[in-house]
Amino acid sequence: MNPEQLKGRSLLTWKDYSAEEIRYLLDLSKEVKKQKKQGELHQRFIGKTLALIFEKRSTRTRCAFETAFGEEGGHPVFLSTQDIQLGAKESVEDTARVLGRMFDAIEFRGFKQETVEKLAAYSGVPVYNGLTDVFHPTQAIADIMTLEEAFGTSRGKKLCFVGDGRNNVARSLMVICSKLGVNFTVVTPHALEPDRSLVEQCHMYAAESGSSIEITDNTDAVSGADAIYTDVWVSMGEESQRESRIQLLRPYQVNQGLMNKTGKKETIFLHCLPAVKGEEVSPDVIDGNQSRAWDQAENRKHTVKAIMLATIK
Repeated sequence: MNPEQLKGRSLLTWKDYSAEEIRYLLDLSKEVKKQKKQGELHQRFIGKTLALIFEKRSTRTRCAFETAFGEEGGHPVFLSTQDIQLGAKESVEDTARVLGRMFDAIEFRGFKQETVEKLAAYSGVPVYNGLTDVFHPTQAIADIMTLEEAFGTSRGKKLCFVGDGRNNVARSLMVICSKLGVNFTVVTPHALEPDRSLVEQCHMYAAESGSSIEITDNTDAVSGADAIYTDVWVSMGEESQRESRIQLLRPYQVNQGLMNKTGKKETIFLHCLPAVKGEEVSPDVIDGNQSRAWDQAENRKHTVKAIMLATIK
């Protein structure tokens, strides 16, 4: 693969990237992490600027983008909905046109996938999806990096997502796993299954990569899993559904009993954070020896840096 083909590209969803391109970004992520651990200092973003648009609060996404860009000598600018007119007095299209004239790249974390798509269409610079209600691609690549650090490879491994199967993390994992040859299982109540159109699309990717996609409500499906992944039961913007969601998902808590169902002592636990300990995961699991949640959090930074290095001109 010619790395130059990634220059100027946006990252809105992994559906837009080939397995070879994702593999390149993963390898670059591991390289920049190694450089950081060795104390190497690089200034590859000197003179560059990055707009960070946040409709939703964030710990890892904001810190990952700001530190990754700043360490390389670039200037990140944080913009909340209280700071700019995005979608209020000014259309998303016009905001994109303005920011594209002033910044070298734009990150967006918010509600509608349509918003990040418009930013990419009208800004003329790379745009990164830091989370929408539909996809969370920068999280998913950090998850795969963490899986590969634990096992040396991700291809052929079994990753089980247990919980709300239609949330943005589960959907993004389904896409990236099916492209990279990771066997992906969603264990979720029927009412929270991912949309059929995405599942069918990922079955096509999986057919090419030689992996499998399974959707089930049976927790016994975690048998043989190399990694069990969960996320909060109540996503941002769905707080009104909290009580009903907890009742629906209580049987899907990731606790030591569920971890033991894999039949593998080496199974790791993954969580994108923040976690509500005692709901989707028991404290002993997320704080235990099988947990790689903190590695995932750190890897958000290294993967984000790699994505920006590969795409900013």
